[in-house]
Amino acid sequence: MKKLQLFTLLSVLAVMFSGCELIGGIFKAGVWSGIIIVVLVIVLIIWLIGRMGRKG
Repeated sequence: MKKLQLFTLLSVLAVMFSGCELIGGIFKAGVWSGIIIVVLVIVLIIWLIGRMGRKG
């Protein structure tokens, strides 16, 4: 019975730690995706302002 409890405990811990790693990976991807989108929006705004400046 003790072996079954130990196996169950180790299984639960393994699932919890891999779940935490997965969540951490999602947040890291989210941060980098957000940074890339912000940079692209800033570049687009600068490009549009540059085009409007040349026409006038």
